[in-house]
Amino acid sequence: MSNEAYRGTVDLTVAQATIRFLSNQYSERDGVERRLVPGAFGIFGHGNVAGLGQALLQNEIARADGENEMPYIMPRNEQGQVHAAAAFARATNRLQTWMCTASIGPGSLNMVTGAALATTNRVPVLLFPSDQFATRVPDPVLQQLEDPTTLDASVNDCFRPVSRFFDRINRPEQLIPSLLSAMRVLTDPADTGAVTIAMPQDVQAEAHTWPVELFDKRVWHVRRPPAEPAALERAARRIRAARRPLIIAGGGVIYSEADEQLREFARRTGIPVADTQAGKGAINFDHECSVGGVGSTGCDAANHLADAADLIIGIGTRYSDFTTASKTQFKNPSVGFVNINVSAFDAAKESAEMVVADAREALVALTGLLDGHRVDAGYSAQILAEKQAWLEVTDKHYHLGHGPLPAQTEVFGALNELLGDDDVVINAAGSMPGDLQALWQARTPVQYHVEYAFSTMGYEIPAALGVKLARPEAEVVAIVGDGSYQMLPMELATVVQENIKVIYVLLQNHGFASIGSLSESRGSQRFGTKYRRRGAGGHLDDEQPVGVDIAANARSWGLDVLEVHGIDEFRDAYRRAHASRRPTMIHIETDLYGPNPPGSSWWDVPVSGVSTLDSTQHAYDEYLAARRPQRHYL
Repeated sequence: MSNEAYRGTVDLTVAQATIRFLSNQYSERDGVERRLVPGAFGIFGHGNVAGLGQALLQNEIARADGENEMPYIMPRNEQGQVHAAAAFARATNRLQTWMCTASIGPGSLNMVTGAALATTNRVPVLLFPSDQFATRVPDPVLQQLEDPTTLDASVNDCFRPVSRFFDRINRPEQLIPSLLSAMRVLTDPADTGAVTIAMPQDVQAEAHTWPVELFDKRVWHVRRPPAEPAALERAARRIRAARRPLIIAGGGVIYSEADEQLREFARRTGIPVADTQAGKGAINFDHECSVGGVGSTGCDAANHLADAADLIIGIGTRYSDFTTASKTQFKNPSVGFVNINVSAFDAAKESAEMVVADAREALVALTGLLDGHRVDAGYSAQILAEKQAWLEVTDKHYHLGHGPLPAQTEVFGALNELLGDDDVVINAAGSMPGDLQALWQARTPVQYHVEYAFSTMGYEIPAALGVKLARPEAEVVAIVGDGSYQMLPMELATVVQENIKVIYVLLQNHGFASIGSLSESRGSQRFGTKYRRRGAGGHLDDEQPVGVDIAANARSWGLDVLEVHGIDEFRDAYRRAHASRRPTMIHIETDLYGPNPPGSSWWDVPVSGVSTLDSTQHAYDEYLAARRPQRHYL
């Protein structure tokens, strides 16, 4: 089609056109419109400094003229900026995200981990990695990876398997269909994740004549697909026939904003509701039917009910190995599954009766179909007894009085009591997600933000930045272990630079508590899991901990740091941090060895089949016994 067919044209570079286009994209659900991409993170180098960097600068200067704006924040680490964008997207229930750009070679490749995190967690991020020259004249350029079998490959091809959409813009004309496809995937509730558009550095700066219609306001309507009536009828029959049903609420319940409908469904039917890491808070912990976390890091209440359940009703869950305890959790020989999920891929798991639909729409429909149905009184009494018993265990671990160093569960207990209903706690890796899933008493869908699909060490610090951008009115508290801190502390500088008030709770235990415990249980004696000095004979000295002075390091980034000893001091420090307007770290040393809440489930981590170590031989015998209940659910 010729340019004459359009309303008019405008000359812009590919980068300038990209920013102008994104500034006019909106998502809509339930009648509420939001800027789909309200801001940009970017780290500039020779791949993008004169392309997307120039476009963002031009946009920044044009703000005063009232033009559409794309606010820019300069992060410190390419992976960190993607984590911040993913956390922002999750905090907005996948209705918004920030764009991220980086220079060619190592800069862009450093975003791959963040892309995998987003896709694994089913949250949208928009990435613009820079690429080599499309003309191939100055070939090879600095930081270009050469492949002798083709001239069409670059490091950015590593994004293909971890992206829900990938494209490379080799000519300006390709930008229009690429951006439109990108917006489709970002707003697709069933197929969202990392969207990657690789941009050669010469193409970014290339001028082109664009139709002005491209830059009109465009609203992308986020679907709420209803369920097929026949699928709902089949699900309702299965639920009515079940004697011991159990709901597992995943992140899809929260993203669908179906928490009220879930609470009402549970209240009417009496069916207990367990939660995954992403689904915690979908039902308030003090609801009569809420039984807590399920699976490998779950609690006794949910796991005891899961052991005997004859029907699992999965709502918005992808059934990770932690949820299913590596296919050992659901022990009833005749257990069946009904899965409600917006994605057919997830709905089909565990040979389930599939209800492919938005969680909120399906729950409303099922509540009507099951009107008058309720589990029997004996099952309700067991649910209440299991719930009460675990509340007592939780209270014990929240108030252990453990010494000389406190257990990390005591820190969690203090935070659980101090945070408001709409405040947010963040975590991702190590032993903490396990303790949190078992113990945390979430009162609202927004309060609990634990990334456990990719369980990425280093997520917590940039995630706090992203969540605070999405929820500026909330107190955002990221719990960070010393191991995770040393993986990715750089966005502390960004938080200080932007004067973003977040609270970091740093638990210092001089090692990897989770992997240390796992290593010990699998016969590997906590090898390589503690920060220790090298002693006589070249061996690590277990009595000589060594590590970064994290409190001093955090101060060097510009944070206020409160070093405390014990839970009473921690509570006082939190109140001070809460009253402050400055980003603050509370530094507390905790016991590397726990104690942690009791486990009632399993996780499949294979043990060496042959070994000269007695500890490994013993662990292998235990492993063979533990995996006997493992099976496919057919």
